[in-house]
Amino acid sequence: MPDSLRRFKAEFFKALAHPIRIAILELLRAGEMSVNELQTKLEIESSSVSQQLAVLRSRNIVETRKEGTTVHYRVRDPQVFELLDVARRIFNADLINTQSMLEQLEEEGVSEVSPRRTTRRVAGRTR
Repeated sequence: MPDSLRRFKAEFFKALAHPIRIAILELLRAGEMSVNELQTKLEIESSSVSQQLAVLRSRNIVETRKEGTTVHYRVRDPQVFELLDVARRIFNADLINTQSMLEQLEEEGVSEVSPRRTTRRVAGRTR
């Protein structure tokens, strides 16, 4: 794979690497929105929304449509939503694995792990 393609992929994923940008994309799944609409739904300053939209726009992840003085944003390629869905499935699988490990620990008798001590259940008592 050529380095230019790897760099493109890295920059693309960097553009997605912020919780507000992910939240914006999730909101835009329903359709285009203005900065004011996004700001209201996200409950953050419009300057923060604009800053994050600028990053997404610079990577061609979102595009704009101007209507009077209002700029509406939309996701340029709906495959971005597929990528977010895959990320959610990976996250869910990881959570399921973590939950499974915790259940195994509990079955082995470990009920609580703290930095200072480990508490084990022995015949219904905590030691």
